[in-house]
Amino acid sequence: MKTIHVEAAVIVENHKIFAARRSYGEFKGYWEFPGGKIEKDETPETALRREIKEELAADIKVDRFLGTVDYDYPHFHLTMECYLCHVARGTLTILEHSAFRWVRKEELEKVDWLPADKIAVEWVKGLKISR
Repeated sequence: MKTIHVEAAVIVENHKIFAARRSYGEFKGYWEFPGGKIEKDETPETALRREIKEELAADIKVDRFLGTVDYDYPHFHLTMECYLCHVARGTLTILEHSAFRWVRKEELEKVDWLPADKIAVEWVKGLKISR
């Protein structure tokens, strides 16, 4: 089975978590933590900052590593490294997603997350969010 390795940003602002809705592909319409694939010679944090700049037109600061999700989708295995982040400069503007929303921790389960992202949601629910 093919493995896809991605980085994901759990972006926090005003005690809310950023969620983006996919606009294409097999999982169109599901919500996710934004991010993407690592390019050759990139560190995970560099890849994440680049992906967020490309997808959301803002600069983020990576605060800390949350964990790695390993999930088997029907046609591929996903390894997703998740990082707690905040916006360092600019305003998050969706360029590739169809919608976004800021979600309070107690509302996270009401969002139709991608299956792998649901694992990260469980971690986020246990966090003390101070931003």
